[in-house]
Amino acid sequence: MAAPARVAKARTTYVCTSCGYTSAKPLGRCPNCQAWNSFEEEVPAVTTAAARGGAYGGVTGGRLTPLSGVGRREEPRTPSGIPELDRVLGGGLVAGGVTLIGGEPGIGKSTLLLQVADKVAAGGGTVLYVAGEESLEQIRLRADRLGVKAEIQLTRDTRAEHVAALMAEHKPALCIVDSIQTVTVEGDGAPGGVAQVRDGTALLTRAAKETGTATVLVGHVTKDGTVAGPKVMEHIVDTTVFLETVGSYRLLRSVKNRFGQAGELGVFEMRGEGLIAVENPSAAFLAERPVGVPGSVVAATIDGQRPMLLEVQALASKTPYPNARRVVVGLDARRVDVVLAVLERRLDLTLGGLDVYVNLAGGLKVPDPGLDLAVALAVYSAVVGRALPDSVAVFGEVGLAGEVRSTVASIRRAEEARRAGYTRLIVPPGLDGHPNGVKSVEEAVAQVWGGAPASGRKPRAAAERS
Repeated sequence: MAAPARVAKARTTYVCTSCGYTSAKPLGRCPNCQAWNSFEEEVPAVTTAAARGGAYGGVTGGRLTPLSGVGRREEPRTPSGIPELDRVLGGGLVAGGVTLIGGEPGIGKSTLLLQVADKVAAGGGTVLYVAGEESLEQIRLRADRLGVKAEIQLTRDTRAEHVAALMAEHKPALCIVDSIQTVTVEGDGAPGGVAQVRDGTALLTRAAKETGTATVLVGHVTKDGTVAGPKVMEHIVDTTVFLETVGSYRLLRSVKNRFGQAGELGVFEMRGEGLIAVENPSAAFLAERPVGVPGSVVAATIDGQRPMLLEVQALASKTPYPNARRVVVGLDARRVDVVLAVLERRLDLTLGGLDVYVNLAGGLKVPDPGLDLAVALAVYSAVVGRALPDSVAVFGEVGLAGEVRSTVASIRRAEEARRAGYTRLIVPPGLDGHPNGVKSVEEAVAQVWGGAPASGRKPRAAAERS
């Protein structure tokens, strides 16, 4: 008598709806994203070995293709009509590519994508806009405000199978899904659940590849700024970008790009007519910089892959407290502490009785070691009460021995400073065009102001008089 087919026992798992973390039992708080009451039960399908057709389900091996037999083909790109967006995407929208854009509510994701839809449709491409969160009338009102004139095809049908069928029927150049959390897949539970988001993303990605449609998915974000839903969703798509707020500007940053370089940065300004690209971020961030004020230094930094000029500010004042305060905004506070220790040790700059405040103007947060030298000169300038010349821009990493080290993308930093009109660069040694770069913080101070750096109690006395 033949033994009965062994039935695989279904193992119930619990999945966090915020981040996709799985657990064998329900938890009150997710240990990964710290969300409360976010676990949902997920029961896998029960199958038997006989139903699968044996150990491998009766499936034979597929066809193998040697690497040398694979042709070389560049993916065709469609310019979005917005240069800053094309920069982040690596040159434009890729046919069949899927882009996931995340950002806080109201930051401008839908506004930016409606502008892109207008540009693509005006260029002769068919655009399909899947409205899952707004009515068609609301989209029309936004389009009127943005001055959209091109014809865009709209639908409120958020069933993934129907959206894929529309893509197969009309072959649009661009498909925008706003948002992926509203897309439903038959038999996968409530909209926005882990299974719905995962399977919806996979189905739409497959449809985009088959039809050659550039597809953009809007994703919700959690309170810590990451895309809500299972992490596998970010692995399925080709490109992941985030829109974030910095002061009065919006920054579009790519964190993953299969068709370009990750880390690219685009800068926009929100106006009544929509998101307007800022072509010269350096000039924008330095527009309100005070001239001839001690403690202000222009620093050449790199954010992702983009060189920019930012203002590093420092203020030193006599402390009324037993322990002096160190307040750092926009920079790595530990690196600033290291720079202050180097100033005290190598330049005999007395900072023990002074509150020191260091700020990266503009609201950006840049953990760049190349800002160390700018911090050192800004603090020194604030303490001794001497402003830097207006034509000076600096960058370089400061070591514990007071040496100035080279940084990544030094050439691009220098080129950005020259393009902005800064003729004197205080840079690390060995940079092309600057064979006599400064080797130490002492040399940097001497090159800026001339002579030996002030030492002993003189800087502290100057700060107390101010």
